[in-house]
Amino acid sequence: MNKAKPVERELSSKKTALILEGAMQEFLEHGYAGARIDRIVEAAGVSKATVYRHFPDKEALFTALIQQMSCRKNIFEFQSQQSFEESPSVFLKRYASAMLENVAEDPQILTFLRIIIGESGRFPELARAFVVNLEKVSLDFLTQYLTKHPQLQIADPEVTARAFIGTLIHFVMIRDVLQSGDLVPIERDRLLDGLIDLIVR
Repeated sequence: MNKAKPVERELSSKKTALILEGAMQEFLEHGYAGARIDRIVEAAGVSKATVYRHFPDKEALFTALIQQMSCRKNIFEFQSQQSFEESPSVFLKRYASAMLENVAEDPQILTFLRIIIGESGRFPELARAFVVNLEKVSLDFLTQYLTKHPQLQIADPEVTARAFIGTLIHFVMIRDVLQSGDLVPIERDRLLDGLIDLIVR
């Protein structure tokens, strides 16, 4: 019986992956409100009972996908054991560049952001899942970084972290989500260099 447990866990993991893949396809094509469990079941090639055994409802599926994207793409969090060994200017530039590249260059993430924004009025739990799993993690990490780095003397690290992350999110929102970067254009490197200079100067 004990020998079967790893096999069972492997099968469960494979089914979970199939379900999430089917759910991703469904949410991207139909949005959150329009998504149907029956189509997810069909796309995943599993039974409805299997889907509900892993995920009790659409919210659980959507939240799991947000968590999966966070782990796979490392969207907002860019923690590094070596972060205190390099200058704040270098680290913050790497941090910001990684965030912008990971988000802006992945159509699935951008579509998910649009879904979350569009559905947040009717389904606020989706927006809360995004904040808890992605933005809060990043904010907490960056606040700690700005607090503890020996080369930085910042009066209010949390406010500074919020301003830093908020600027990056605004840039993505305008340029990639709302597709209006041409209306208020600014070069990415100019924005990042100026933002970092405000912090480390």
